Amino acid sequence: MAVLAPRSAAIGAASELAGHVTPPGFARRQFRAMGTAVTVVLPGREVAAARIVEELFAAWEAVLSRFRPESELSRLRASAGRPVAASPLMLEVVETAVRAARATDGIFDPTLEPNLRALGYDRTFDDVAPDGPLPVLPGPGGAWRRIEVDRLAGTIRLPAGSAIDLGGIAKGMAVDAALEALGGQGVAAAIVEAGGDLAVTGLPPDEQAWNVALEIPSGRREVAIARGGLATSGISRRTWQRGGSEHHHLVDPRTGESARNELWAVSAASISCAQAEVAAKVAFVLGRAEGTRFLLRTGISALLVDRDGGETFVGTWAEAPAAASPVPGSLLASRGSA
Repeated sequence: MAVLAPRSAAIGAASELAGHVTPPGFARRQFRAMGTAVTVVLPGREVAAARIVEELFAAWEAVLSRFRPESELSRLRASAGRPVAASPLMLEVVETAVRAARATDGIFDPTLEPNLRALGYDRTFDDVAPDGPLPVLPGPGGAWRRIEVDRLAGTIRLPAGSAIDLGGIAKGMAVDAALEALGGQGVAAAIVEAGGDLAVTGLPPDEQAWNVALEIPSGRREVAIARGGLATSGISRRTWQRGGSEHHHLVDPRTGESARNELWAVSAASISCAQAEVAAKVAFVLGRAEGTRFLLRTGISALLVDRDGGETFVGTWAEAPAAASPVPGSLLASRGSA
């Protein structure tokens, strides 16, 4: 599980939003993948292993990008309505996304890609037009309930006329997989961060945690993470105008539109980056009050930041704003697990 240790015990580490302080004896490597900057911090003597992370992210993006017409995800979308042979990676990510949807009563919904496209997020964010006409939206979500994943046959069937967006959860899963790959190469301490979502393993010598800077309206807030994952969902970067009103990528499946509430960002700490990403997104879409109740039910610690800078601390994060630790449990547990 994620354990955020006291700030006094922390050292500088990776954050795309607030810069980096690399621990003594460690090296940092950065590259772009999955539409964002990816940073790896690991012992200097093992810096060559960062290449494994870059190769992993490149492979995941080639399979899971909705912006590449040749990707497996694009081919799956083009074949919606009939079973399609899927790679082990695609099967794993889609199955995980459906489990997350089921565990959150559909607030996490991977089938909102048509809504994102209609809202204007139909290309990488760097290329999204800053303004345009008011969109005509497809309506509420929920098509995830009709996704069929057949592990034995190795196939996926999307509902006819539907499409999926796996960007956030795939990014979190890639971070987790990258740490596992580094561990397989004998790297005992590292942090992998992609677009502000991260996970850590091990610790720098003589330290109790990695220090991470979160962006907030007034500047930044530092937290310290000793293990597990931390993810943020918010509107500080990905917003645009359509028809004179603000839109963003965090769509409420109950309306089919960009979520409208008082929140600016939610940062969640959990047992993995993927689970933290799901929790942060769901809490943001639900809004402060309902999102707080969701986080308390699932035992996930978080910081919810309002547009006016107000802060709500949930879970053990409430005991010390620089520290948080969720109780055991998993939004992404496989069927049959506790």
